[in-house]
Amino acid sequence: MSTRDATLTQARELTHFIGGKQVRGADAKSGGRFGEVFNPTTGDLSGRVPLASKAETEQAIANAEAAFREWAATSPLARARVMFRFKELVEKHLEELALLISSEHGKVLSDAKGSVQRGLEVVEFACGIPHLLKGEYSDSVSAGIDVYSMRQPLGVCAGITPFNFPAMVPMWMFPIAIACGNPFILKPSEKDPSCPQRLGELMLEAGAPPGVLNVLNGDKEAVDTVLTDPRVHAVSFVGSTPIARYVFSTASMSGKRVQALGGAKNHMVVMPDADIDVAADALMSAAYGSAGERCMAISVAVPVTDRTANELVEAMTPRIRKLKVGSSIDAASEMGPLVTREHREKVKGYIDLGVKEGANLVVDGRDFSLKKHPKGFFLGGSLFDKVKPAMRIYKEEIFGPVLSVVRARTFDEALALPSDHEYGNGVAIFTRNGDVARNFAQKVSCGMVGINVPIPVPLSFHSFGGWKSSIFGDMYQHGPEGVRFYSRIKTVTARWREGVKPAANFGMPTMK
Repeated sequence: MSTRDATLTQARELTHFIGGKQVRGADAKSGGRFGEVFNPTTGDLSGRVPLASKAETEQAIANAEAAFREWAATSPLARARVMFRFKELVEKHLEELALLISSEHGKVLSDAKGSVQRGLEVVEFACGIPHLLKGEYSDSVSAGIDVYSMRQPLGVCAGITPFNFPAMVPMWMFPIAIACGNPFILKPSEKDPSCPQRLGELMLEAGAPPGVLNVLNGDKEAVDTVLTDPRVHAVSFVGSTPIARYVFSTASMSGKRVQALGGAKNHMVVMPDADIDVAADALMSAAYGSAGERCMAISVAVPVTDRTANELVEAMTPRIRKLKVGSSIDAASEMGPLVTREHREKVKGYIDLGVKEGANLVVDGRDFSLKKHPKGFFLGGSLFDKVKPAMRIYKEEIFGPVLSVVRARTFDEALALPSDHEYGNGVAIFTRNGDVARNFAQKVSCGMVGINVPIPVPLSFHSFGGWKSSIFGDMYQHGPEGVRFYSRIKTVTARWREGVKPAANFGMPTMK
């Protein structure tokens, strides 16, 4: 037996979670396919994840559809109580969930716990579903006629989520969908599937009937089945822009509601009056937290004037060189490894490209390795200065621990950079001037703005989403827009006139 065969034999075999049960994937003799899950810190293979076929995906959809009628008829108050119990269970198992994330994604434990907590905030929002689903009522719009509206569930809904937040992003989706009365199929990333599956188990333990939350592992075959199956009524997606565009066009053509969130190139403008140390500390967490694998990571710093730029680069350089890169489960680590070997090589390739394009590589993280884990998927933090807007390292999403400094001469020049960029997810400005900050927030062409806040992710009772090529579809995730996305409105016009037999009327009711 070869070393690789022995490793495969030792690797943990993961399952789907369908209809309230652990479901093994079809074995290789029956045409089953499997993906590999790694521990990014050690570089070792840790699991084999089944990749659902079209037939297996259709069976998962059938399980969800079978659960729809009973769950939709369950009162919003009873659904809210399930959410309250689910919240308690997630809090109880927070350490376990964070460890699953760190072991398969590579983000450090403190970051993993924080991401679960941000997902929990959406669960807390969903606990208010009896209020959130209330309709409107208009009394006596005409003689004896009242009009009222109600919000009702859609049917089977699906979520396709990325590797970088295996707990938070799924919890942006399924708690609201399920609270609205819809069964849900979650297709998480096959790179780190263990935490999403555990969430499915906890939802069942919280009292959701079998089939209300299903976790299906898979690749393009499973995704395409979800996007085109007529039993799926709505699809929510977070990932890269090319795939977001594909998900939106394919699912929309199949008659589904779609919210597809894509890539980002988030800028942070630093004005001459900003506190440079405060801005540098903010950039450290925003650019290098989670190894830069965040759709809201700051990957471009825009200092206004050369003096500001020089001070910022001077402040950032020693901070980056002192960055504690280490094991994802080491409490002393500030940044862990990247998610896969392939992704690490992709990010290194962008650093090579930046040097070739003529940017000034101030801090080079390409040669970092951890002595204890030499096979781990590590990079150190990298910093480019004097990056130009025509360079690919500026135009494209790198999704790694690489920060580019693009110098601007004036406020207007700084404002134009994020406004003219292909992506429009998030942006920030650091300044002490309220008029400048207000002017920037009003004029910048991005969906989420931070003022002296480097990562402006809205809290759960607001909605999350960008502009331009960062989103496809009309409704954002979670918050009020999430409730609207996962429910549809029905309006009733009713006449109650005791003892009066109205004459035939062939017109529509009016206010007369």
